[in-house]
Amino acid sequence: MTHPPSATGATGVTGVTVATIADDEAGLRLDRWFRRHFPQITHARLQKLLRTGQVRLEGRRAKAGTRLAAGQSVRVPPLGDDGAAPPREAPVVSATDAEALSAAVLHRDDHVIAINKPPGLAVQGGTGTRRHLDAMLDALRVDGGERPRLVHRLDKDTSGVLLLAAGAAAAAALTRAFRAKAARKVYWAAVAGVPRPARGRVDQPLAKNPGPGRQRVAPDGATGKTAVTLYRVIERAGGKAAWLALEPVTGRTHQLRAHCMVLGTPVLGDGKYGGRGAFIEGDAVARRMHLHARAIRLPHPEEGVLEVVAPLPAHMLATWRALGFDEENAPDPFAG
Repeated sequence: MTHPPSATGATGVTGVTVATIADDEAGLRLDRWFRRHFPQITHARLQKLLRTGQVRLEGRRAKAGTRLAAGQSVRVPPLGDDGAAPPREAPVVSATDAEALSAAVLHRDDHVIAINKPPGLAVQGGTGTRRHLDAMLDALRVDGGERPRLVHRLDKDTSGVLLLAAGAAAAAALTRAFRAKAARKVYWAAVAGVPRPARGRVDQPLAKNPGPGRQRVAPDGATGKTAVTLYRVIERAGGKAAWLALEPVTGRTHQLRAHCMVLGTPVLGDGKYGGRGAFIEGDAVARRMHLHARAIRLPHPEEGVLEVVAPLPAHMLATWRALGFDEENAPDPFAG
């Protein structure tokens, strides 16, 4: 088996190639792997190659979203000139981004790096998204070691704790923990209105709602996938807003945002789901998403338990002050 074209490899693929997934590519989606190595191949063409079985993973048909494992083989069909890959170089990380990323580190050891992701920064690239966290991870390499890798995701406009694996072995261990639901995650949100009761469980299946515009999910008891969220009100500002602790038991796309809508209390700033109802008057309340991954606890890849807590971003702190919420008196995120 051969490795995919790189800066020192062939400039195109004229025949069938069997490529081996490198250690630092474990966990990538198959379509993102293609985007790395064959940037000229359009999404539509890749979908056709997958649909017709010309691209195969370990000899079997695969989907664009299939997650890769180190050592797996990918059959790459003849791509012609369209598949010519320019020299692949590590993304250039600006000094400003490198400094900001280093300052965002909350925890670091030989196995795990935890950062406080700022709101507005996409975790991975996509159509029209050139600046994203995945392109900056070389800034966290240590002495030429392995490139850190993503093991879970946050929405672009959601801030807070994001875990990175320092190497392949740690990535595998953390991924197993997430899949086994051994990770406990707590989010903080400011919402418009106050849910009743003040503490409870939202058990509402969610399904993707296809249509124009960005991805969105909606409650769907017939075809939706199981989605469960625990919530509790920490403080309230009269009847106009509340500070919630949210704990997702499942991990569906936009689950917390959709479940806050089920409660009748959209996340502040979430116009995509809440429309005008997601905004309240007040110059000190930013028109930005007020959803923050406050804390995470899970088994450490080596031993013991890892627990990380992230402070609120500036715009949420300002809202907390404007609404009279006292962050200093916040309960232990994992109490109760």
